[in-house]
Amino acid sequence: MKIIYLGTPDFAVAPLKSIVENGFNVVAVVSQTDKRTGRKRELKPTPLKEYAISQNIPVYQF
Repeated sequence: MKIIYLGTPDFAVAPLKSIVENGFNVVAVVSQTDKRTGRKRELKPTPLKEYAISQNIPVYQF
């Protein structure tokens, strides 16, 4: 079964982590676009995007 996971905030990472650790085939993650934060207004990726990238899962943002 192929899974496309949708989420953005911190609490969306734990379920995705569990899905990946249990051997399911996550083919993509969909998350909100990166937000500008801080005084320098630097782009900061969502927590879900950071985890997906660390697991080599493609991330799509709309």
